[in-house]
Amino acid sequence: MSIYLRDIPLPEAQHRLVEALEAAGLAGLLGVEEIDLDQHATGRVLAEPVFAHISSPHYHASAMDGFALRSADTVGALPAIPVSLRVVDKSLPIQVWEGYTVYLDTGDPIPEWADAVVPIEQVEPVGINGEPSSEPRQPHQIYLRAAVTPWSHIRPIGEDIVATQLVLVAGQILRPVDLGALAAGGHSRVKVARKPRVAILPTGSELIPVGQPVRPGEIIEFNSMVLAAQVDGWGGQATRLPITEDKFEAIRDCVRQASQEHDLVLLNAGSSAGSEDFSARVVEALGDLLVHGVAVRPGHPVILGILHPQKTGSARPVPIIGVPGFPVSAALTGEILVEPLLARWLGRPPTEPTEVTATLTRKVTSPAGDDDYMRVAVGRVGEHLLAAPLSRGSGVITSLVRADGITILPRGTQGLPAGAKVQVRLYCSLSALDRTIFAIGSHDIALDLMAPFLNHHQRRLSSANVGSLGGLVALRRGEAHLAGSHLLDPQTGQYNLAYIHEYLPGMAIKVVALVGRQQGLLVHPGNPRGIHGLHDLVRPEISFINRQRGAGTRVLLDYHLQKMGISPQSIRGYEHEEYTHLSVAAAVQSGRADCGMGIAAAARALELDFIPLFQENYELVIPEQYYNQPLLAPLFDVLADNRYRQEVAALPGYDVSAMGNLIAEVK
Repeated sequence: MSIYLRDIPLPEAQHRLVEALEAAGLAGLLGVEEIDLDQHATGRVLAEPVFAHISSPHYHASAMDGFALRSADTVGALPAIPVSLRVVDKSLPIQVWEGYTVYLDTGDPIPEWADAVVPIEQVEPVGINGEPSSEPRQPHQIYLRAAVTPWSHIRPIGEDIVATQLVLVAGQILRPVDLGALAAGGHSRVKVARKPRVAILPTGSELIPVGQPVRPGEIIEFNSMVLAAQVDGWGGQATRLPITEDKFEAIRDCVRQASQEHDLVLLNAGSSAGSEDFSARVVEALGDLLVHGVAVRPGHPVILGILHPQKTGSARPVPIIGVPGFPVSAALTGEILVEPLLARWLGRPPTEPTEVTATLTRKVTSPAGDDDYMRVAVGRVGEHLLAAPLSRGSGVITSLVRADGITILPRGTQGLPAGAKVQVRLYCSLSALDRTIFAIGSHDIALDLMAPFLNHHQRRLSSANVGSLGGLVALRRGEAHLAGSHLLDPQTGQYNLAYIHEYLPGMAIKVVALVGRQQGLLVHPGNPRGIHGLHDLVRPEISFINRQRGAGTRVLLDYHLQKMGISPQSIRGYEHEEYTHLSVAAAVQSGRADCGMGIAAAARALELDFIPLFQENYELVIPEQYYNQPLLAPLFDVLADNRYRQEVAALPGYDVSAMGNLIAEVK
């Protein structure tokens, strides 16, 4: 395998794939099929332009329930001098229609002699003796007290569609309204691009199917589920194949079989060492390896190739994409490489997400040689659109769940400072950003529980967990509507106020109570190490997992360590940091540490034991300029909602008695 295939820039990798597709005759539509309009046509892509067979309407039609007449017969009608017209049945063989009118329902054909319709509510129905008629649709005659203009309330032939007119262009993704337009133009069937058939083959001896109990060393295989949903959503037809163990012959045979029945093979490598090499070897054994590694992160070990018919038994060449095993890498590989390929085969343009310019809320670094796809939470704070970087691990699928968009740091950038302008490809709508409450600061489960309640009030909660101090700094920079904080002042024993004065001088601030909560030590079930308090952390056999610098939990810990005369350097693992209570709990559960400091709810969530030590206040710090804005009004409604309060109160160690109270006003 040539070293020149490795880690090439994304545009070059895409160019090589397109060249290979063109050489194989796979650069356009894979096929065309004709389907009925009511045969699940919504979402299909038109394979050719559609022209109207007939006009719509194909006759002059009444646009109202009313009376057809000759507009000339109404000339001179005045409020005080009405014009009278005789009402007759439209089927009568009358030769001269002057002075006559007929009743029509909406959609009825206009008689040849008529050139206008007057709505029924604009006429006075009159009986045979001149008295008001009780039959408004079939009176003896009608009075009109205003003249009628020609062609009023008539839908002329071709008002909507004229026969032979272009109705829809090729490449149009059919919507429900498009089906109506096609039917109105005289079509009952339509030619659409054949759906590309995509095989998704997960490989890895460590993988197990969704729904099975998980043991240490085993990984739930859900990448194929994500990739299949992407493929189906982009107009393809995905087939998830069974998990194949990491054996060259087994993978090769599965790929060969898949290529005989599909247009594209996605070979999703496992996370074990050597999986990538298996994928490359399989491609080389069955065809041409075009690219082995693309200079993007996450998604570095992507493989691109073309499988040959003479080696696979397929009817024609079949592209293959080796998809990395980490979940974020797999999902982004779908967006970057699979979606444009499916768009080409369907004859539609690639999806173009809405892009906005936003300001980074903190400094980020980036590998110099790669395009770095960074996930961000996005919110509009005041006049500024802000992008808060989220977790960048390629295995953190929830970072994509929480992401409002992606920003690409180009090769050679090596990072950007806080305040830098970046382009963000949005996963949400622009209107959603205007409904977003942007929170940066300390993490708490009560905020997670708040999100669905805010959804009922047409609000989104977008948050980034940077610790309590980080949240106050974000407020100072105008980068958030509020910050969750639980910073203890060692001098006064109060929470947050001293830090607000220090970090937000001159800002008018409202402090609102969210919860009181217990802080303590999270330990393994049964507490096998016999840990009972902070004094046990200095025991040499005890390993500890800490919160990041600036987190309220870290401040609380340091305060009590100082009171007890315990040096942080004497604690094994003090320098090892996590950014949320649940991450600390996960570290303990996994055996990375014997204990960590956090809240009781995190211990319960991961079935750990909890040693209560301290009671603290977790509060919302809100600049006054946002406190009274309509955007935040639903937040206070949620804090007063008994259902929300009950959900939070059910968490272990939580006190909601002060929830929603205005604790302090800082000027």
